Amino acid sequence: MRPEFSIIIPFYNEEESVVAVLEEVRRCQPEAEIIAVDDGSSDATWEKICSVQGIRGLRPSANRGQSAAMYAGLQRATAPVVGLMDGDGQNDPADFAKLLSAMNEGVDVVVGYRAKRKDTFSRRAASKIANRIRRMFLDDGVRDTGCSLKVFRREAVQYLVPFNGLHRYLPAIFKKAGLRIAEVPVNHRPRELGVSKYTNWDRALRGIYDLIGVSWLLKRKVHYPSIEENLHD
Repeated sequence: MRPEFSIIIPFYNEEESVVAVLEEVRRCQPEAEIIAVDDGSSDATWEKICSVQGIRGLRPSANRGQSAAMYAGLQRATAPVVGLMDGDGQNDPADFAKLLSAMNEGVDVVVGYRAKRKDTFSRRAASKIANRIRRMFLDDGVRDTGCSLKVFRREAVQYLVPFNGLHRYLPAIFKKAGLRIAEVPVNHRPRELGVSKYTNWDRALRGIYDLIGVSWLLKRKVHYPSIEENLHD
């Protein structure tokens, strides 16, 4: 029986948290297809993924980044609705119920925003600045594109072009495609296990580079007119 909801979770060197994250997701969404993508970890992340029952594990041959891992999971999801979250334990999978409920309001995409972030002051400040710059360039209409908790219809994947940094700009791409987007506040938790793979400086440099790229992509994207088709037998 095909699942109604697929959840994609990228992991990279998260051996300390991966089992707890996957088990919590399973408790919150027991009927969902859970796809755990090990992005070429050098620790025991893959072995830990394989130890959790009822999880679909994917392991690319090399580390290609969070966007590549996310895209690999999206390409293999089987449910009509897909969800995304981080693998570091800061996202609360209980919030998927809230996002899925918002989908019933006739939208195509639901994006979470972290109402009360549990990050350091420097990270919150950097994120606030980055969000302002992003909105100025892309006008994507969302408050917190960096929040990984997202839910959307699987057919929306057709509008995505795989590139590094894709995971940061999904709302902008979906809005450009004419999809309807809603936002809901979600819980955000302090990181308890493992360490972040990014510094604030690294995030800033990557963000600027990716912003230039996605701005170019959206401006150059071809929009097909409606096409009338007739077939004579």
